Amino acid sequence: MMITAAQDPTKIRNIAIIAHVDHGKTTLVDGLLKQSHTFRDNQAEMGQELIMDSGDQERERGITITAKVTAVQYGDYRINIIDTPGHADFSGEVERTLNMADGCILIVDAQEGPMPQTKFVLGKALQAELKPIVIINKIDKPGSRIQAVEDELADLFLELAVHEDQLHYPVYYAIGRAGKAWQSVPSDTDDDASLEPVFDAIIEHVPAPVVEQDKPFQMLVTALAWDTYKGKYAVGRITRGAVKSGDQVALCKKDGTVAKAKIDNVFMSHGVSKFEVPSGVAGDIVQLTGVADAQIGETITDVDNPEALPILEIEAPTLKVYLGPNTSPFKGQESEFNTSRQIGERLNKELEVNVGLRVEDQGIGFLVSGRGELHLSVLIETMRREGYEFEVGRPQVVTREKDGIVEEPLEELIIEVPAEHVGSVQMELGARRAELTEQFASPKGVTKLVYKLPTRALLGLRNTLITSTKGTIVMNSLMVGYQQLGAELQQIRNGVLVAFETGITTPYALQMAEDRGEVFVGPAEKVYAGQIVGLNKRQEDMEMNVCKAKHLTNMRSSSSDGVVQLTPPTSLSLEQCLDFIEKDEVLEVTPKNLRLRKKELDHSKRKRQSK
Repeated sequence: MMITAAQDPTKIRNIAIIAHVDHGKTTLVDGLLKQSHTFRDNQAEMGQELIMDSGDQERERGITITAKVTAVQYGDYRINIIDTPGHADFSGEVERTLNMADGCILIVDAQEGPMPQTKFVLGKALQAELKPIVIINKIDKPGSRIQAVEDELADLFLELAVHEDQLHYPVYYAIGRAGKAWQSVPSDTDDDASLEPVFDAIIEHVPAPVVEQDKPFQMLVTALAWDTYKGKYAVGRITRGAVKSGDQVALCKKDGTVAKAKIDNVFMSHGVSKFEVPSGVAGDIVQLTGVADAQIGETITDVDNPEALPILEIEAPTLKVYLGPNTSPFKGQESEFNTSRQIGERLNKELEVNVGLRVEDQGIGFLVSGRGELHLSVLIETMRREGYEFEVGRPQVVTREKDGIVEEPLEELIIEVPAEHVGSVQMELGARRAELTEQFASPKGVTKLVYKLPTRALLGLRNTLITSTKGTIVMNSLMVGYQQLGAELQQIRNGVLVAFETGITTPYALQMAEDRGEVFVGPAEKVYAGQIVGLNKRQEDMEMNVCKAKHLTNMRSSSSDGVVQLTPPTSLSLEQCLDFIEKDEVLEVTPKNLRLRKKELDHSKRKRQSK
């Protein structure tokens, strides 16, 4: 069915899909797209999963990173759907897109129930006065506890509701993966069902946009898109009036200035594509071309009445890292872009679309602040894939000063772990000075622990706990406020093995290094003096010559010594590398390699600095 541009705002529904990570948002959107006949039966998307997760990293990581806007036609109604991320690190995406919606579908896992991010996104949605529809998803899970989850949700709404009307919300039950939904708990989940109840709920419970059609045009830019065909697209919901191709408009900038522009084209979404329309009306979500200078949070408005809408308020970042040009001996050998100017231009381009990010100039390098390790590591990985080379310092928390007191971000950490691993979790968090606020056991032998701890104590925690619990841990955190900056945490990690000279590693030397600890490099790899090649068994750093060859004498031949048996080197992911480095270390990032190294490569200078 071909979608048409709505001319009647009462036939428009704008809805945001919100949930904790992995509770089934994108899968439900897949079902809505397929069952509204958005695609032809023979189109590739009909056999595809996670249609909206279009980025490489989104598909690889299995998460949503950027909010996406799509639209479906259901009868006479045009339903604009905003698919939002579930990770707290990308909450800037959630905050900026909720203002386009009039209602929200809150999806909750029937087994896990409300989680930290559920609380965050629901709180934001209720503050924005969105009409909620609750869907309890994955009801076919063996551990589903529908009644208990309904009770937990009722408590959550009671805690977060801004006014009494929000306490009355419809509840539906679904198996998103199978594309089925019911108004009441089904006796048999195998029966023939569809997502029709969800479509009906959207039309019945989500209000039509409240608009002023006869007033001058006004739209807040909520997202930006770009392609080589039309250039920059300014995406947003029309607050009042209408817009058509060729209209003269004014762009109200963040600094208070007003620039004039002309609308080239008006586009609307349909599934994963967009199509051109003659005009857009108040209440609809459109994509405009021709306003090349538009930034997120600015207002495109009528040229004769340039009134700006309030600028989007985004919560402050919690983590910052130094990101600057690579200074290692291997600089420029593996990349296309490596100068400070090129890195700066790329970061400025990122600021246009990544609203939760902040960049400060630090002379030759930059201080990049974001919402968390995942937020920063996605940016680093994106730049790396685009051919950039740079070095990254240890993540630090972003503090703030209030009434003369320095405060740091405070997180609530919820951990679910089998009973046999509770001891190792408590020991690790005790060393990080975390405060246990709640602990209770579920019937299935899983213990739930709730901690409060500063954001800096979370650095490196996930990888440590995954190892100590044999991968059985489920952990989620959410920033809950600020507290007075505490004492510095002790270094929990052991010392490192550092390459003593530049050269190519040999099996003979690596065999000796294995006796000292865990090795990060394999044989016949290029290394340089000052590069970290392993983790020591002891607390102090140790210099090692990993390029040393075994010299032959006339007393023995090379064959008589047999073959050297080496353990495969440990390969650290980008997040593990960021967690690993200490203050005197940096991570060298190139399109081909991740290398850990000391800031000061010269051995004797390093020794003098440590005294």
